[in-house]
This record gives sequence, structure tokens and C-alpha cells, in this order.
Amino acid sequence: MTGHLLKIFSIGSLLTLSAAGASAATLTGTVMGSSATQAKKCFDGDKSTYFLGSYPSTYYYVRNWAGLDLGTPHVITKVGLTPAQGAAGACRFAVVQGANNSDFSDAIPIMIFKDELTSGKPTYLDVNTSRGFRYVRIVATNSQGYFAEIEFEGEEGEGDDTQFYQMTNLPLVSFVTPGMAEIKSKDDKHPGSYVSIVSDDGKTLLEDNSAQMKGRGNGSWTFPKKPFQIKFNKKQQPLDATAKAKKWTLINNYGDRTLMRNKVAFDISREAGMEFTPYCTFVDVIYNGEYEGCYQLCDQVEVNPGRVELTEMETTDIDGEELTGGYFVEVDAYAYQETSWFKSRRGTPVTIKSPDDDEIVSQQAVYIENHFNALESALFSSDFRDPENGYRKYLDLESFLRYFIVCELDGNLDSFWSMYMKKERGDDRFIVSPVWDVDLGFQNFGSPYPVNDMTDFLYTHSDASKADGMEAFVNRIVKDDKDAREQMSEIWSQLRYNGNFNYDFFEERIDAYAATLEESQKLNFVRWPILNQSVQKGQKIFGSYEGEVNNLKSYLKGRFPKLDTWLDLHEVAAIDAVIPDIDNSNAPVEIYDLSGRKVNTQQLNPGIYIRRQGSEVTKILVR
Repeated sequence: MTGHLLKIFSIGSLLTLSAAGASAATLTGTVMGSSATQAKKCFDGDKSTYFLGSYPSTYYYVRNWAGLDLGTPHVITKVGLTPAQGAAGACRFAVVQGANNSDFSDAIPIMIFKDELTSGKPTYLDVNTSRGFRYVRIVATNSQGYFAEIEFEGEEGEGDDTQFYQMTNLPLVSFVTPGMAEIKSKDDKHPGSYVSIVSDDGKTLLEDNSAQMKGRGNGSWTFPKKPFQIKFNKKQQPLDATAKAKKWTLINNYGDRTLMRNKVAFDISREAGMEFTPYCTFVDVIYNGEYEGCYQLCDQVEVNPGRVELTEMETTDIDGEELTGGYFVEVDAYAYQETSWFKSRRGTPVTIKSPDDDEIVSQQAVYIENHFNALESALFSSDFRDPENGYRKYLDLESFLRYFIVCELDGNLDSFWSMYMKKERGDDRFIVSPVWDVDLGFQNFGSPYPVNDMTDFLYTHSDASKADGMEAFVNRIVKDDKDAREQMSEIWSQLRYNGNFNYDFFEERIDAYAATLEESQKLNFVRWPILNQSVQKGQKIFGSYEGEVNNLKSYLKGRFPKLDTWLDLHEVAAIDAVIPDIDNSNAPVEIYDLSGRKVNTQQLNPGIYIRRQGSEVTKILVR
């Protein structure tokens, strides 16, 4: 190891020590690259020559890179990059990767050139990753490269796994498909992908070298910043998630310039006592060596413990009670694009999510279609309000009303474009849950604007997206059924007078998320400079991240009093925060939902319930 010398004098002796932080030797090796001929220009010591990779006249997927085979593993301690003259901007967000497979199939980020570089001059960054790598490279983000010179410094050795790289304070998710192949569509699957997730200031690494990556989403897939699905080789619980599962989503939030609308909407859902609220957390993402920006790692909406809790059917469940469930469906305006779906007699498109489309048998498909038709038939019958023979026989009304409240509060323009419902075995009712896909919430659109100037619910507006038949479906409940409106008023009032269902609580959450996102959002909007662009639904422009966040808060601040009026807020008695312990009375404790149905005390979801022990009856809130 070479470096400057510190001279330290002591009595009777002269000691020489390596200076702390002194540079290790510049490493050499066999040049590698997406174009080997071009890559050699990065290591020739001549700043006038530079790497120029392929890049078509119209945008499509491209990855240009140059690097070295060091012959043996080395712990990299410093990286230098000199941009070509006049091309510093093209080198920003260049991603440095280390690998121990020659095809970089196990490549992990060890540094990113986050800041602006200077044309023709080297920028050196210290690397703090403890694992040793035989192969190292720099990948250009969305450019031909324009690398004039690349330098790696380090020490030979395999190192250890005590320290890895995070780009910001957020966890860093990186994945490499076999051969760095492009993910071309939401159905384009890439098994054998390598996925790494670094968190806890680089101290924790989750990696899977046999995961499957694919695209996901419908409208969101059309954006240049793509959404993805991770399917791990075995069930994982990444980043302290609630569920342990194979499938996880990476939500791109391209059209949401606050980058937090889904997360705030999930907070509202959780506080409203929805049966299932998806987990999500903010992350940075690197896709095949290219920096993609700030995302959210979220639950996959699927039947799975800790997600949609439901009896999973076998192909042999074709008659009797076994045929009655469980089913998970989605009222879905995109249903026609799916494999397993139907259109109800009233024209409502419905996707069957579970049983899976490659496992469901004809008897099950016919049963759930007929059962949904029975719901709609009862809803539009003359005696639809009848508690025994009306639509309540087929719909868990409380779950629908809580869903409606959340959607009107978060202002999701797509609330009834997509609506998830499950039906359990032996239960005729559909339960509505969860809330999902709220990037158009909190008035993130041009019309109607401002939402709180409306004199009716948001879903009624002509610009609100609804699957065929859904406006009439919702009208029948919230406008034509006065008993349902009274029940919704009771739920709203209980939420407002108990717990955290108020603007101040959510404002604190929003401010905390903005602080968490401070560094990541700045980098995201350099990568995707859209703060002054409308990318969907004629969005209003606020010109800055702070302005976008203030728009969200301004909407929510005005929404609470608006819904207080429309939902007839009234004072209610305070309720206990948790279920009281069973006292010494001989009478058993029984728990009922607000519709009067007895529920299992061992399987209570968040919400408001009635507790009865003998003659003592109280309302309780379960969180």
C-alpha cells in the first residue's frame, strides 16, 4: 500500500505510519464493457478520448458500461470518473457496481455519482462497501456514457458483509435481470434475477440471486419511470414489513410529485379501521445498473397471511360449502385485459384475482360470477333496503362504507375504477378491501379543482373514473338508502371523535414524510424533471416539491369540514382505546360489529365494535 507518510517522533526512535485515509493503489485489470473497444478509452490515460456507447434517436432501453476484471476480489475504496469535455451532465447518476460473476449477474451498487460533475476533470468518491469484488464497472444512467477516464482504487481481498452502500437515508433496492435484459411489459417475467435490498445505514443486506422480476400496473406502466414486481425465491419479510411473502411491488409514483400520496392514503385507511391496509415504505431503486428514482416498496394485493386473509380454494372445491369460497375479486375497468374475468349482467367488469387464473376451475368461475350478479340484483331490487333479503345479504355494508369514507377523504379520482372485494367460505357477503392506487388522490388533477368547491361527493363528477355500472352501484347505497347514510354518519362521527381521524394528525405524517424524502425527492426530480409538467389528468403545476406538498395539505385541511357537513357529524360518546380485560363476572364477553353480528374475539380487525358482558354494553375501538 502506498501513500503519504506521517513522521512521528518519540524518545529514542523514529516511526513511520501510513496516513489515515491515504489512497490505495490504482487498480488495473482486463478491460470490459458493453463495447470493449469503447471501454478501453476509459483506461488509456487520455482525457481527450472517451467511451461513447449506443443510443438510438428515439428513447428505448439502453445500458452502456465500462469496467475491469481485476483477476481476484478487491475491496474498492475509491472511484474516479472524468466526464468527456462538454458531457458532464450525461455522466450524472453513473452507477458503480461490484460483482463476482463475470456477467455481473450478482452486481450490487457500491457508489453513485449523485452530484454534478465537471467536464474534463476527475471526481473522486470514497467507497464504503466492505465486500470484495473481482469485477467492477460504471453504468451510465440514460446516456451513451461519455466517460473519458475511470479509476478504481482498493485492496486485494474478499472482505466481508458488514457494510454496504445506500444512496440516501432510504433503503436501496437494486435488481439485475439475466443478461441485463429489458423488462418490456407488465407480463414480461425474468426468473433468475438478482435482487438486493440495503438498509439500516448499510448494515443490513437482503439478497436473492434467483428472484423473478416483471413489470406491473396498467396506466402506471405507460410512464418512462416503470413500476415493477419482485417475486423472491422464498417468502421474505423485507424492511420490517408486516407480511412474509414472495411477491412485493415497487410503485413508481411517477405522476405523484409528492411521492407520498399512496402512503398517506394507507395511513387514512389504517386509522379508518379498514380490514387490510397495505404496507409500504420509501426506497431508492436501481434497475440493471441505472438509477430510476424514488419508489415505494409495497405489499402485493393478494391472498396471503398478513394481507388478504381468506380460505384458499383447491381445484376439487366444486360443490357444497367448499364451492362458496374463498374468492378475491376486483371491480376493474381493465378487466378485459386479464385472463380470468367476467362482465356482470349489469355490465360491471370484474377480475377474479383468487383462485389464480391458472388454477380456477369452471364451477368456481361460474359460482362467483352468479354470486356477484345476485349482489347487483338485490341492490337494484325494489326491496333493496330489506336487512334480510336486500343487498346486505350479499355485501358487508360497513366495509363498503369505510372504503367510501376513505376514498372521499383522500380524494381518489379512481376510487370506483377499481375496487377490491373478498368473499369467504360459508359467508354470502362480499367484504370491500383494501384501498389501493391513490396516485390521483388529494386533488392531483386538473378537474375538478379545487375539489372542496364541489357540492357533491367526488365520485359523482364527470371526470371521476368509474368502471361501467359503478356510479349507479354507489348511488344506490349512499344516496338511495337512508339507513346506510345513517350508518355512515355514525362511523364517521366515531372516527372523528375517537382516535387520530383529524387534520393535525395527518399533517404531522405528511411533514414527517417530506423530511424523510428530502434528499431522495431532490435526486428523483433531477432524474425525472417533471415538477413543472403535467403528466396525467391535466394536473395543476406548483413549481416545487414544497408547493406540491402544500397542495396535498391544503386539500386535506378543507376536506374534513366538508365531509363533516355531508356526513352529518354528530357528537358521540368516547370509546375505549382497547378491549377491556374480562372482569370477574361469570357472564361471558361477547363482541359484535356495528351491524349487530357476533364476531370472533380472536380475529378482530381494526375498527369499532360493541362489547357486551351480561347487561353491560360498551363501544370499543380496536387498533
